[in-house]
Amino acid sequence: MNLRLRRPAIWALVIAATTATLVATSVVPSSATTGQGGQASAPRSTTNANGSFVFRTANGIVPTWESADVRITGVSPGSAISNFNNTGIEVTLPIVAVNGSANFASGGFRLTNVANGDFVNCATPVIDTKAKVVDCVTQGGINRRLFVIKSITAKSNIYGAFTRTTIYRGMTLRVANTVMADYLNDALDVNIFSPYVTFATGELTVNTKR
Repeated sequence: MNLRLRRPAIWALVIAATTATLVATSVVPSSATTGQGGQASAPRSTTNANGSFVFRTANGIVPTWESADVRITGVSPGSAISNFNNTGIEVTLPIVAVNGSANFASGGFRLTNVANGDFVNCATPVIDTKAKVVDCVTQGGINRRLFVIKSITAKSNIYGAFTRTTIYRGMTLRVANTVMADYLNDALDVNIFSPYVTFATGELTVNTKR
């Protein structure tokens, strides 16, 4: 299985924008590495953008992860914040660029087995609203399509004099497939990840010039 194909040059813009300490070598996903998901939009020019991708863990997910000693943390400028009773976590990632349906985030997040130190990085994620996938750069600069967006409840556009704000709401997130679930379980030495469980819901807000 070839996991080391090269990502397009547009990734240079995103990697330069992030201050994350994770390795962010550029690679491009393939059907062999990423599994399910639709086709992304045709290549266009990459433009600067701002906004955020925010997801919140579903009910029961954090207790399940904690029972297996798995924690999720943000990687700057991304963040992961627990709710008041530590039963849910909100992850926020800033959007820095857009190319067609692909929205580029900086920073990222990390899943860590605190009992043994094993971890999985999701660095400089790409959220593609047409293909309905979330790609991550993982350890060794390997791109993996770790997550899929099973559904998007609503999309809206708000037009200003010089800007357009696009908002996607009700984005349900799952592990992409059994291959990616096995990868996460093996990498973290656990047995808690499944492609059949919605682990989070989120929203994406992207601001661009008109």
